[in-house]
Amino acid sequence: MTLPKLHILVLMGGWANEREVSLMSGNGVADALESKGHTVTRLDMGRDVAARIAEAAPDIVFNALHGVPGEDGTVQGMLDLMDIPYTHAGLATSVVAIDKELTKQALVPHGVPMPGGRVVKSEDLYGCDPLPRPYVLKPVNEGSSVGVSIVTDESNYGNPIQRDAEGPWQQFSSLLAEPYIRGRELTTAVLGDKALCVTELVPKSGFYDFQSKYTDGLTEHVCPAEIPEDIAALCCEYALRAHRLLGCRGVSRSDFRWDDERGADGLFLLETNTQPGMTPLSLVPEQARYCGISYPDLCETIVADALRFFGKGG
Repeated sequence: MTLPKLHILVLMGGWANEREVSLMSGNGVADALESKGHTVTRLDMGRDVAARIAEAAPDIVFNALHGVPGEDGTVQGMLDLMDIPYTHAGLATSVVAIDKELTKQALVPHGVPMPGGRVVKSEDLYGCDPLPRPYVLKPVNEGSSVGVSIVTDESNYGNPIQRDAEGPWQQFSSLLAEPYIRGRELTTAVLGDKALCVTELVPKSGFYDFQSKYTDGLTEHVCPAEIPEDIAALCCEYALRAHRLLGCRGVSRSDFRWDDERGADGLFLLETNTQPGMTPLSLVPEQARYCGISYPDLCETIVADALRFFGKGG
């Protein structure tokens, strides 16, 4: 792949919960693109983001933001109005994919298995459990396991959950309640229109939460995952199907839980990330590397895909 030398603005940071992760992703991407000879402008997003981008006048924006408003369609709509090409998913895809309930509505009818459950008001949790324990509570539109709690009979949240118990019910007015799926944590990246491989994530303690994701040494990455071939093939099939059905562009990453006592019937897609992390501990660069794609080439591939979509060549 050969790209012309471009002026690429890497948009990162912002004010979401995942700000620090976004800064790590963005600076890594900027370094990689500079190593390829491109002119790079690094922009830590503030409220004046539109004016700053217009002033820089880049050929394309590499969207390295994570969470709201960089991953929910807000920034995508702004860039559409400014007529500036950008990487990763567009407005409509971003709106749907960041909302776990909308994602289920888009994918489950097309044969992608996802956990059941429902959206509940946090206030109602203090009266009774929405599902039989164990169950999972998570924000409807956050990523990186932000605000995820597993409610069990042994948890110290109380039964029912107590108002003073620390958890996402204190931060969000509504939450998604899903049955807890025992078993193993798997993930599959899609680059372009090809699933890369499957990685198993083995936290040293607890579950694969935000701290485990971004603290070196807290989670073992088994890449490729040591799982049966049919389960690996299903992960790739479901990840690619989700990528296509949601309308993802460039790269996406789908996360799964697999109950290995149930075989193929125990595999469930949890969510599809339209702007997966690009930090040194991130899973997409790791899978790309396993497939023989260097980090700088990965970044250029994402840029080239965006340029093709916007009719700019590449």
